[in-house]
Amino acid sequence: MTEASAPILLFDSGVGGLSVLAEMRRLLPGAPVIYAADNAGLPYGTKTEAQIAARVAGLLGRMTERYRPRLVCIACNTASTIALGMVREVLEVPIVGTVPAIKPAAAMTGTGAIGLLGTEATIRQAYVDRLEAEFAKGRRLLRHGAPELVQAAEARLRGQPVDPAVFARAADGLRLQPGGEAIDTVVLACTHFPLVEKELAEAFGPEVRFIHGAGGIARRIAWLTGSQPFAQHRPDVALFTRDDAGIAELAPALAGYGLEHIEIL
Repeated sequence: MTEASAPILLFDSGVGGLSVLAEMRRLLPGAPVIYAADNAGLPYGTKTEAQIAARVAGLLGRMTERYRPRLVCIACNTASTIALGMVREVLEVPIVGTVPAIKPAAAMTGTGAIGLLGTEATIRQAYVDRLEAEFAKGRRLLRHGAPELVQAAEARLRGQPVDPAVFARAADGLRLQPGGEAIDTVVLACTHFPLVEKELAEAFGPEVRFIHGAGGIARRIAWLTGSQPFAQHRPDVALFTRDDAGIAELAPALAGYGLEHIEIL
């Protein structure tokens, strides 16, 4: 039987997974949580597949051994598309991954033109190719790697100013591709990106709708844990892989997500 105090562990390279945590809180408000950010490894999007797979599997191995979570959510598209299979093989705990919301985007689009914003590592994955082939037949899927948006989301959560040109460049990266002017639906294929959805909406204009996977991930977590008891015996934890000055800047925002205790792995 699952211990009532066993946490749900959400893992991301940085603060992007907070978009998943926000959705999960709505469905499971009493669930104990550890939110783990691999700030020592940020950003993932510029790393090789081998580097990401080894890092994610190693860190989650250490974290599950120390914190004994009831479930692990890899709240990161890049890590999920690369390392999900490996992590499931080595960890004896339920694993929920994050995949680009191509299927619902294909159902939403009116023009048949879909944009996909992600990290450079995510948009090149064969996993995304398979999602496109399976769910977006007859649609045009245009992809753009936007690493600046990861940095923008990290800065925004710290209360730092972000140059609006960052969001304009992301929009242009899709719009200026052949057929890009017809895009009416954009998949935010990085959990960081919903944190700056308002700014992206201003850059793309009112005719474009956005979709991401946070709600679906939260529903999957709730389904897998819904019959289990929950008990809060300690404050929820924000766990980082490296101590640095930026963590103190994040503390107010983390508290807003119910993460009032900070630890370093």
